[in-house]
Order: sequence, then C-alpha cells, then structure tokens
Amino acid sequence: MAKIMIVDDTAFMRAMIREMIKGSGHEIVAEAKNGEEAVKLYPNAKPDVMTMDITMPDMDGVTALKNIRKLDPQAKVIMCSAMGQHAMVLDAIQAGAKDFIVKPLQQQRLLEAIAKVMG
Repeated sequence: MAKIMIVDDTAFMRAMIREMIKGSGHEIVAEAKNGEEAVKLYPNAKPDVMTMDITMPDMDGVTALKNIRKLDPQAKVIMCSAMGQHAMVLDAIQAGAKDFIVKPLQQQRLLEAIAKVMG
C-alpha cells in the first residue's frame, strides 16, 4: 500500500483525512500545515502520494506542488480544495497534480484517487 503525506492548514481536515485513510492499509508518513512545511518535509518523508490543500497560508498548494516537483518530478499529488473553480483546477493539473478532489471529501472518492495515482 501507499505511504501518504497529508498537507492542509486545518488540523480538523488533516484528522479527517487521516481517519478516512486509516484501516485502508495505507500509512501516513507525514503531515504539514502549509506548503512551506510540505516542501521541507517531503525529502525525508518520501511519500508515495500526497493530499494537498490549495488554499493555505505561507505557501499555497499549487506553489508547493511546483517546488516539490522540482525536488521529485515523479511526485504524485492529489489536490483537495473547497474551491472547485475551473482556473484553480487547471493551475493544479498544469503544475503536475495527478487528481483533484473537491471538499467536503468523501472517503470512497479519496481512496479511489489514491488507487488511481498509484496506478
């Protein structure tokens, strides 16, 4: 199964994603509260997949995704956001996101996205 890193600025959302993933056989290897922290943690955490919020303080998800893909062009990131605007989705996909999930997250959709990006 996959090693997963959760990136979201709200502790509640990180806990919710952790709970959805728990029991699915996947392992949470790191959590970050913003994009800046995610970029710092990525090299040591070496996740197979990341869930990444788009709107966060200090560094947004699309900027973090771009920086992480500089470190690892093969990084697999699933963007998660309450703002499902077309432009944001396009920015995320162009930056290299492998999937996009609109909040509120559904467990089934999250697990399907993880399975899809793991190939």
